[in-house]
Amino acid sequence: MKLAVVPESQSPSLHVVEREPAAIELSVVMPCLNEAETLETCILKAQQAFQEANIAGEVIVADNGSTDGSPEIAERLGAKVAHVQARGYGNALMGGIAAASGTYIIMGDADASYDFGHIPRFLEQLRKDSDLVMGNRFKGGIQKDAMPPLHRYLGNPVLTRLGRLFFGGSCGDFYCGLRGFSKKAYETMGLRTTGMEFATEMVVKATLLGMKVREVPTTLSPDGRTRPPHLRTWRDGWRTLRFFLLYSPRWLFLYPGLALMLVGFLVGAWLLPEPRQVGSVIFDVHTLLYAAIAILLGFQSIAFAVFTKLFAISEGLHPPDPLLDRLFRYINLELGLLVGTALAILGFGTSIYAVHMWGQQHFGPLDMSRTLRVVIPAALSMTLGVQTIFSSFFLSVLGLRRR
Repeated sequence: MKLAVVPESQSPSLHVVEREPAAIELSVVMPCLNEAETLETCILKAQQAFQEANIAGEVIVADNGSTDGSPEIAERLGAKVAHVQARGYGNALMGGIAAASGTYIIMGDADASYDFGHIPRFLEQLRKDSDLVMGNRFKGGIQKDAMPPLHRYLGNPVLTRLGRLFFGGSCGDFYCGLRGFSKKAYETMGLRTTGMEFATEMVVKATLLGMKVREVPTTLSPDGRTRPPHLRTWRDGWRTLRFFLLYSPRWLFLYPGLALMLVGFLVGAWLLPEPRQVGSVIFDVHTLLYAAIAILLGFQSIAFAVFTKLFAISEGLHPPDPLLDRLFRYINLELGLLVGTALAILGFGTSIYAVHMWGQQHFGPLDMSRTLRVVIPAALSMTLGVQTIFSSFFLSVLGLRRR
């Protein structure tokens, strides 16, 4: 073990122990972009927690291009500095984590809003085999002016509930920046986002992978900087919602698609025999046409849901889905071609019948209400058949990548 003592002139009340990488149990990673006003407070707080709890730890400052002397402050206090050139919150954290030697990682912002004195409570849960330990500021306490009212009472609660609805789990504070995880779990997650979505992706991936996620209370204080924070309310809120939708084909494509197909089918079945009157309003073939379009759009949306899910699994964005694996044992290219061809033939045959009806009128004017009740289902059936054939081939291409 190698000991390095910081001179008293630099840190009069603290001796920092630098250990060999194999001896490090915990690495505290702080993303940093011009945090000179608060960085020293955060580093000293973390190092003090190491000493008081007898933790073999290190502080890593993931510097993302600071120009205010932040790296020099970190080096003076005995922290390891990881210089990350690629800009972005996620990039900075990934660079800091890559430089970490610890079995466990705790990440936290360097703006003095989080209490690094709570490190032991995170580490305690990690030692109990938790994969991800989230801080919960709503349980620990949010000091006055530490969080804007819009974030505290609307943005954070609503987006947290959406995250739980879309992906499951019980996380009560999706946005808490103070959290811990094992390095093994981090490598299993395979996080990809490079911006503010990095923290959200971590919670989502841990939930989808069935990891052990626990929460501990922590506090939030007003940050100690005089400049405005990097966070932008509406921009970052939209980025989170967009991430939720892109990461959840069920909510983005599948459920809307099923709803469209169901509504279209019910309305179409209701109008197919004859016009319907509701009060003084008469619904006829014009509404039937929109019902057919709803079925087509619904089918396309459901197909996109399956395409997206398979692509996400192939690219490592989603874990394998046992339900899809079971379905594809029975639903294959040949079955898709059979069903698609049958639908296309049914539509073509019905179209021939429509031409026959026209011939009976000597190819003259037709009763549109009667004729379109044949033509619209025929066109719908042919279109669905062709779409099914094309979709089956495309799924087979994606399946080649998966196999």
